[in-house]
Amino acid sequence: MAPPPSRSVGTRPVGAVTRGTTNPNRLRRMDRWITAVHGSALRRSDDPLAVDLGYGAAPWTAVELLRRLRTAASAAEVVGIEIEPARVAAAKPYERPGLTFRHGGFEVPPTDRRPVLIRAANVLRQYDEAEVAAVWHRLRARLAPGGLLVEGTCDEIGRRHVWVALDPAGPRTVTFATRLGSLGRPSDLAERLPKALIHRNVPGEPVHAFLRDFDRAWAAAAPYAPLGARQRWITAVRSISVDWPLADDVRRWRQGEVTVDWAALAPRPGT
Repeated sequence: MAPPPSRSVGTRPVGAVTRGTTNPNRLRRMDRWITAVHGSALRRSDDPLAVDLGYGAAPWTAVELLRRLRTAASAAEVVGIEIEPARVAAAKPYERPGLTFRHGGFEVPPTDRRPVLIRAANVLRQYDEAEVAAVWHRLRARLAPGGLLVEGTCDEIGRRHVWVALDPAGPRTVTFATRLGSLGRPSDLAERLPKALIHRNVPGEPVHAFLRDFDRAWAAAAPYAPLGARQRWITAVRSISVDWPLADDVRRWRQGEVTVDWAALAPRPGT
């Protein structure tokens, strides 16, 4: 399956130029999760290459990704890929051993190396939901065996973030991550759902039911609020774990995260 032809002409990079909005430290929650759950795969790899796809108007996210990945795998390398040539030119002065920048799009410029990780943050918001599956397919096809695609959305300063993790076979999990002190209720994260889910936050869809149950558990955990937002979050997550298949444990919950099996939140077919 290929992305719609309107997104690509001839040999031009596949995709459309994004707004390019970026801020230092914006993707710290996603990066922290990647190093925690995927660091061992990076360490095992003979070629621990990662791609920061659509890094935006400034190269900060790629620079930070390299630094964070190397805390888990000292040999990690990062290639920042942007569809806008001027952004690539502006990033070139930041190149260093292990960090390079290239012009490209969803095709992930072909080389003799396949990345162990592709991170695509805030790049699909402007696309139609119907286009997401094809983009996911194209990106997964570029992964090395055992590789990981992380695609999601966050706010401008990285307080709220939701992402889908996919392996070469397909989507596996959805992670909700937040700065707990800024959270009114878990469904505040709905505005940061990735494109595959954001239009599914309606009655009858699993993601809507999950956020509804999470809000109820959060409200029931209000007596823990005097102990801090973290204890309230942990209590609420433990409560929903009875009915929802979570893919993590309290070590991640303490970070203001919860990860759910994709199958439990996937859009209902035919809707």
